[in-house]
Amino acid sequence: MTTNITEDSVLVALSEVIDPELNKDLVSAGMIKDVTVDGNNVAFTLEFTSGGCPLKKELEDASRGAVAAIEYVEEIEINVTARSQEHSHEGGGCGSGGGHSHGGNDRSHGLPVKAPIEGIKHTIAVASGKGGVGKSTVSVNLALSLVRSGATVGLLDIDIYGPSIPMMMGISEDLEITEEKKLVPLEKDGLKLMSVGFMIDDETPLIWRGPMVMKLIEQFLRGVNWGELDYLVIDMPPGTGDAQLTLVQNIPLSGAVIVTTPQDVALIDARRAIQMFSQVEVPVLGIVENMSTFCCPHCNKTTDIFSSGGGKTTADRYEVELLGKLPLDLKIREGGDAGRPIATTEPDSKEARAFMDIAQKVAGKIGSMTAG
Repeated sequence: MTTNITEDSVLVALSEVIDPELNKDLVSAGMIKDVTVDGNNVAFTLEFTSGGCPLKKELEDASRGAVAAIEYVEEIEINVTARSQEHSHEGGGCGSGGGHSHGGNDRSHGLPVKAPIEGIKHTIAVASGKGGVGKSTVSVNLALSLVRSGATVGLLDIDIYGPSIPMMMGISEDLEITEEKKLVPLEKDGLKLMSVGFMIDDETPLIWRGPMVMKLIEQFLRGVNWGELDYLVIDMPPGTGDAQLTLVQNIPLSGAVIVTTPQDVALIDARRAIQMFSQVEVPVLGIVENMSTFCCPHCNKTTDIFSSGGGKTTADRYEVELLGKLPLDLKIREGGDAGRPIATTEPDSKEARAFMDIAQKVAGKIGSMTAG
């Protein structure tokens, strides 16, 4: 059977995979070597500067996914190697820094261009190193608090495998498309909304490879008719995988807000998220410590269920601000489950005021960076 698999098509696919430490795709970073195609089988070498690259597994998986997306590919063999940093032409990062080696010919691709999204002044990524820390709760109430402050705001949910914004905002309608083939965001409470959850039902799982996820995120970034916005708040999936890398490589983020809980396992993952954004030169606006304390509604006794002080310790360690500490509160949870976020249903409550305080700090930081 005739196939379309060529060494060039493999290189094109791999040029879509970005090393965030070098801010380059794998091909132009010189990390792809010895590409061979044998019928429907592809083999290549993925070379790092050292065996201790923290993103080695993620980049290997992303490379495999990119090549697997080529039509007719059946088997993929990746030889992962490392060489000492002293032989690298480009210090830092995971890449080898040399030119791409393939049959004796070097190929160079340009650096990825971060073009702003038309009409949007500032983009804010809300991220976490792990799931279950309340990242989407913070995203929703942060965005709504910015709306209450008088700003025009959009909320983009790129948590592809676990979209929760439709439920938390209490809205799920069919999306419309403009004549220019752009998606039209849904609107509620003055907030423009876009989520993959608007495209599937509640019980349909998304079983997608990395390249498909990246293409959908690119569609959300460039193919949505957002109009004029002061802020686009982006609810990111947990971790530091394909979706995160696609986002940070495609648009110039104004900054990132890291959400964590006080216990050690969450803080470890939060530190990885901070380091990821630092490596790709995205300002970390600060840390939000969620589920910080629990106040018993019966006796008013306060308990640190998930330990205490971890958010402040992490903020101090990385010299970023602790933007706020949010309680483990029944009203916040019930509001999210019912599609009635506390920032709009009880704007004068102490919980809503905590979100407003965080929003004002975030806006102030972005404003000072822009002025500077």
